[in-house]
Amino acid sequence: MEADISKMRNELQSRDGLWRRIQLECQKLYTELLKIKEYKDMQETQIKHQSSRVQLTEQLENKNTELLLFAESGEHQEELDKIRNHVYRKEQSHCSEQERMKTEISDLTEELHQKEITIATIMEKASLLERQLKMELETKHKLLTKQQLLEFHYQVIKSENTHLKETV
Repeated sequence: MEADISKMRNELQSRDGLWRRIQLECQKLYTELLKIKEYKDMQETQIKHQSSRVQLTEQLENKNTELLLFAESGEHQEELDKIRNHVYRKEQSHCSEQERMKTEISDLTEELHQKEITIATIMEKASLLERQLKMELETKHKLLTKQQLLEFHYQVIKSENTHLKETV
C-alpha cells in the first residue's frame, strides 16, 4: 500500500512538473507577445513620423510649383532642374520606404496573430490538463482515504482477533 501511495505521489509530482513547464511556456509566450506589441507600437510611431514626412513632401511639391512658376519666367532653369530631380528622388525613396514599412507591419501583424492563436491553444490545453490533474488528485485522495479506512478496520479486526485468541 505504501508503495502504491509512493507511486501515486511520484506520478502527481511528475504531472505537477509538467504543469509548471506549461505555465512557464505560457509566461514566455506572453512576454514575447508583449515584445511584439511593443515593436508594433514602435512601427505605428514610425508611420506617424512618415505621415509628417508626407506633409513635408507636399510642402516641397508646393515649393516645386512655385519654382516652376519662377522658372517659366526663364530664370535659373538649371538650378530648378536639379531641385526637381532631388524632389523626385526623395519622393521615390519615401514611397519605397513606406511600402517596405507596410509589408513589415503586415508580417508582424500576422506573426502576432499566430502567437495569439498558439497562446490560446496552450492555455486551453493547460486548462484541460489542470482539470484532469484535479480529477486524478480527487480520485487518489479518495483512494487514499479508503485505504486508510481499510487499514484502520484491519487494525481493529486484528486487535479483536488478538483479544479473542487471548480469551480462548
